[in-house]
Amino acid sequence: MNQQSGAKKCSFCGSGLLSNNFFSGIDNTKLCFKCIYNSKEVLDKKIQVETSKSNVFNLNKKIKKPSEIFNSLDKYVIGQNEAKKTLSVAIYNHFNRLINNLKESDLEIEKSNVLLIGPSGSGKTLLAKTLAKIVDLPFVITDATTLTEAGYVGDDVENILLRLIEKSDHNIELAQKGIIFIDEIDKIGRKSESVSITRDVSGEGVQQALLKIIEGTISSVPVKGGRKHPQSENLKINTKDILFICGGAFIGIDKIIENRTNHSPIGFKNPFMDDKKKYQGKANEVLPEDLIKYGMIPELVGRLPSITTLDELSSADLRKIILEPKNSLFAQFRKLLSYDDIDLEITEEAIDFLIKEANEVKLGARMIKGVFERIMREAIFIAPEHKGESLILTPENIKSKNYFKKN
Repeated sequence: MNQQSGAKKCSFCGSGLLSNNFFSGIDNTKLCFKCIYNSKEVLDKKIQVETSKSNVFNLNKKIKKPSEIFNSLDKYVIGQNEAKKTLSVAIYNHFNRLINNLKESDLEIEKSNVLLIGPSGSGKTLLAKTLAKIVDLPFVITDATTLTEAGYVGDDVENILLRLIEKSDHNIELAQKGIIFIDEIDKIGRKSESVSITRDVSGEGVQQALLKIIEGTISSVPVKGGRKHPQSENLKINTKDILFICGGAFIGIDKIIENRTNHSPIGFKNPFMDDKKKYQGKANEVLPEDLIKYGMIPELVGRLPSITTLDELSSADLRKIILEPKNSLFAQFRKLLSYDDIDLEITEEAIDFLIKEANEVKLGARMIKGVFERIMREAIFIAPEHKGESLILTPENIKSKNYFKKN
């Protein structure tokens, strides 16, 4: 095809145009196909960003009643009703606050961050993971033990915010309305009550760094993560509206409560108490002063006003965990075995056997999962050789590893 005389050119890029290989618009504007394609890409990205931004202001369409949030949590998490109520109300208030603070200018509702206290395996992380599934906002789960104060080996605290931004598809406005769960918060407590004149890389320094983003600040986050650098490209994010949920076992805080109240605290396991006395979940047993005594800085404790404790799981709870939740251990393994046309059955005696094994280690739901996984690992190893059969779990079968029965 020969170039036309008069050398028509693209009004955008100035390149020469071939006959019938351009778009002619009003005012004799001419566009080559390359410019048309590039313009479409830019417009598509612009529409995507604007659409996601508009979603931030449609939060009233996403808000759920506290009872609805509670019921959703109840499908996956056994027990811990007080913790579920606390989180349900916190999430509901978070949405309400975001919606109404956009409308009201004379009164600003402050956020109410949450602190979950409970033994290992009681369900703190599971509650957070379940919330992340049911809440229609960016939700990040992180571990405080991986964090360090800026300038030390480890993850800068600001990297939590980068993960939230990434969860939001780099929509800063949406990220600023998100939720962050920080697990193992107790592990960054000061090692002593006295204020150290040296840096505490894994303790007070991290608490101070966390305090800034929890209470609300405009933070600079490196686009590529890692350490801040004067020449690096940074994103600005305002943390004022980000809801923070923190969790920790706070092992030994029972002694602090006991010293304060002169009696064994309800809500925490005391090694000198009868084994039958379990967590009772009385959040009012834990006061801010106890957390400060434990090693948390007063300013950070003050930014976590909603404190609730989780119960130590009973044998009845562990039984329910095996059978009842929507994603129960039994349901998961039954589904896995169904791919090999194998039906899984479990007797009441076998469940008692699993619970007894788990209770010897006293790690709650985490240990019952470990025991079940160990037993099923042995069975699944030979499962493909028993297609069309039934896998039956009884104490005898578990001990003998003779699980299968032909139908």
